[in-house]
Formats: sequence, C-alpha cells, structure tokens
Amino acid sequence: MEYIVLAGAIVLLIAFIMGSEYISSRKYQKNYLEKIYQSYGTAPERDYKEGEMEHIKMYYLKHLSAQGIDDITWNDLNMDHIYRKINASCSAAGDEYLYYRLRTPVYDEAQMRHEEAQIGFFMEHEQERHRVQRILLGLGRMGKYSLYEYLDNLDTLGERRNIRYVWGNLLLVVSVAAMFISLPVGIVALMAVLCHNFVGYFREYKQIEPYITSFRYISRLLDSADQLGRAKIAGMEHEQERLRECHRQMKGFIRNAYLIVFTDKGNGNPLGVVLDYLRMIFYLDLIQFNNALRAVRGHLDEIDEMITIMGQMETAVVIGSYRNSLQGGYCIPVIHYEQDADRRMTLEQIYHPLLSDPVKNSISVQRGVLLTGSNASGKSTFLRAVAVNAVLAQTIHTCLAGRYEAPVLRIYSSMALRDDLLSGQSYYMVEIKSIKRILDQVKLAEQEHRHVLCFVDEVLRGTNTVERIAASTQIMRMLAADYAFCFAATHDVELTKLLAQTYDNYHFEERIEEDDIFFPYKLLQGPATTRNAIALLKMLNYDERIIAEAEAMAERFLEDGSWII
Repeated sequence: MEYIVLAGAIVLLIAFIMGSEYISSRKYQKNYLEKIYQSYGTAPERDYKEGEMEHIKMYYLKHLSAQGIDDITWNDLNMDHIYRKINASCSAAGDEYLYYRLRTPVYDEAQMRHEEAQIGFFMEHEQERHRVQRILLGLGRMGKYSLYEYLDNLDTLGERRNIRYVWGNLLLVVSVAAMFISLPVGIVALMAVLCHNFVGYFREYKQIEPYITSFRYISRLLDSADQLGRAKIAGMEHEQERLRECHRQMKGFIRNAYLIVFTDKGNGNPLGVVLDYLRMIFYLDLIQFNNALRAVRGHLDEIDEMITIMGQMETAVVIGSYRNSLQGGYCIPVIHYEQDADRRMTLEQIYHPLLSDPVKNSISVQRGVLLTGSNASGKSTFLRAVAVNAVLAQTIHTCLAGRYEAPVLRIYSSMALRDDLLSGQSYYMVEIKSIKRILDQVKLAEQEHRHVLCFVDEVLRGTNTVERIAASTQIMRMLAADYAFCFAATHDVELTKLLAQTYDNYHFEERIEEDDIFFPYKLLQGPATTRNAIALLKMLNYDERIIAEAEAMAERFLEDGSWII
C-alpha cells in the first residue's frame, strides 16, 4: 500500500511541477503579448547584439536582386540605423523580410498597391493585427543564426541512414533476452550495449545538435502557417491558401520530427529526464532526425515560401506601426510607374528620419541640383534626407514628408567613402570607382528609358583643385543626362557657374552673431555667397596674423584669380 501512496505522491509532484511551469509560461507570454499590443505605434526599444545584422540580411542575400539598393548606397545612407528605427517585428521572418524590403525597391505598380492594401488593412483592423502578432510571436526567432544559414549547410550532413541505430536497438533486445538464459552474461551484455549506445548517441548528437534548433524553428513555422492559413484576414486569401498548401506538403516533416521538436533537454522536468534517457538508449530522436532531414531537403521551396508570406504579413504590420509613430509626419508617395512619366521630383516638407528635431525643406526640380554652403550648414543631411525618402517611397511606401511625387527611380550614391586599407586603394581610387558605377547606371538608364536618382557629396574631393574642378565639371554634365536626377554638394563655387546650364543651384547658409555661428538649415535658391572658414578661426582665437593674411589672400584671389603674394 505504501508503494502505491509513494507512487501517487511522485505523480502528483510531477504534475504540480509541470502545471506550475505551464502556468508561469502562459502568464509570461500573455504579459509580453500585451506589451507588444501596447507598443504599436511607438519607437522600437530592441537592442541588437553584435553581428546580429549580418544574420538578419540572410533572406535578402538569398533573394538578391540586381535592381536592389547596393552596399555603397545602403552604407552611405546609414540604412542599418533606419532599419532598427522601423523594425518592430516579433519573428525572424519579419526581421529578415523587412530588411529585404528596404533593400529591394518595388518597380511594379500592382505589387505596390497590393502591399499598401495590406498595410492599410492592419492599420485599420486591430483584432486581425493582434491575431497576426500573436501567431508570429509564437514563431519567434532562431537565436544566433538565420534559418537560411542552417539550410545552406544541410549538405554537409551527407546521406544519413538509420540502419546502424536499428542494429543498436536489436543488440539491446538480444542482451535483455540473454538475461533469461544466463543472468550474469545478460547483465554484462546489457551494460556493454548501453555503453555502446550512449557513446554512439552523444557522438552522433553532437553533429546534428545545431540543426535541431533549425528543425524546431521549421516546426513553429509550420504551426504558424497552419494558424495564419485558417485566420480571417481580408485581402490575403491567396497568401493564406499558399500557407495551407505548404503545410499540407510538409506533413511528412511534422510526422517525423515530433520527438526532436517537442523536447527540451536539460530542463529539469522529471518526466523529461526519463524521456531523455529513453531517447539516448534507443536512438529515438536520431532516427527521427534522419527522417525529418529527408523531408526538409525535399521541401526547401515550401519553407522559403512560408517565410516570405509570413515576413510580408509582419512587415505590413510593422510599417503601419512606424507610420503611427510618426504622428502624422508622413505621406504616402505618388509614384509614376509609366515609362514616359513626367521628369519631375516634388518634395515638400521633407526631413531625415534619424533627426529628433529636424528642419523640413521643400524642393521641386526637373533636372539636377547643385548644393553649396559652408561646413555643417546642412548640405549632406539634405542629400541624405532626399535619398532616404526616395528609398522609403519605393520600398515601404512611406515618406517623411508632406508630399513626395516622382517617377520610378533607381537610386545610387557616392557620399561616405574612405580609403580601402585592405586592398591598398587610396581615397581617390575608391571615389572614382564609386562614381564610375553611377555613370554606368546612367548610361544604362538612357538605353532602357528609366530614371536614375544619384547623390554625390563633394565630388572628387580626393585630388587637387585644378583637376578636381575640370574632371568634376565633365562628370557632373554626364550625370545630368535625360533620364537622371543628380543631387550633388560641393565647396567648389566655380562649379555653380560652370554647370549653371544643366543644374539648379541651391545653398545653405550660416549666420555669425555675437561671436557665435548659427545654422538655420533652410534650403535657399542660388549659389552660396558667404564664407565662414576664416571667421571660425577668428572665433576660436587663432593668431590675428593668420586671420589677417588669410583674409587678404582670399580677397586677392577673388579679385584676380592669383595666389601670388
């Protein structure tokens, strides 16, 4: 009787522990989910681990487009920081697809309309938005790596067979049977087989352990696909049907992966410990892993499609949240997709997304823009504001402006370059290669009758004044082709006259008041007429002789073009 009582007590203890863990887990999930609901429309607070962005970009690298935002432009515009400011995803699918979308402009009007309809739907329908967020929170993230990094390395596992595990289990049965013939012999045989199975298990498990994480993610992916496929989400019937079909296609994986997926080694749960030993003795999860591996290898396209569809849904939710966080300080861009679209860009009250208190500017142009002005006056920030908003217009259909209207544009920049020490290339060599790639795109645009928008900050700053002005003039004229908009900033005021027939001149100015300098950051028409470099030396109490001689030399050069003293 006492044994029955003891067994009952153990069962109750196990049930209590498991029930407590379940209740605690559900409570945490509920609180976290409520926090996600409430954070909609606010700036994300997520901290990114070192190197995490390298894994987030994996979906983009697997779906690389020649018409996407290239690395130079992406880095010039600090788009990693802008991505972090926008991203409020709950899952790895959302993380990676948003990155892909920001680097892959949409050039098809029908696709953009469809994506805008998804964004609008989730902005207007809270209940459906919450349902998608809850499901994708369950999908979650992988951890350190992207699922695509695991899938790319599946071939390194080779062809795995279960026959050796079957033999190990057969020897176990034989050794137990031997105990009925000779107990000592049977016990020795059993211990030998158990040692063999344990050693073999850990050797094999060490090889597959990294992939078990990915299989668990695939299982959650399938569960999320099943839930989203059955949810009521207007306008996404096609995507939902595809999710249901992918789920049907991968039922073999679900059937062969439950032991791998629904176990958590080392969790301290008494029942889990018993199951751990049974798996190790009989190779249960190794056998299932091999079966699941074959199912995964045969359905890589379905896995990719599910990630794509879920990533699209979550990105639509995230874009809506970002729009709400802007508190009305955005517009939906007007983009002209027709090939013979009017050659005009109109930007009203445009500003940069990384500035906390931005000064907004407006401009409307039909050709290139040449910006002049002193250091720190706002030239580079304005270039980046226009470039970033052009990217956002054609990716997430959201502009930080009162109005954005333009034709479809291919966007390139050459702005934040530096010496390439690893390859031994000077700044000038890096710069001319960067500009050459833009010139090539401008030529291609003329052949294909499509528009290019390019940005150059201080063209050819890496060489001497005479050659810089001569070469810059010719390069800038080439960048003023019929199908190109070029926005360029320069300190060379000579260019404002040399390029007056092909570029509109604008400038930013500074004001010196009571031994202090003030920058309004307002865009003004015409070339810059003020200089502040020598004035700044005076404000910092440089030797008066330096100031006087410098001013005299500058005035003399402006009068007769000579530096001779």
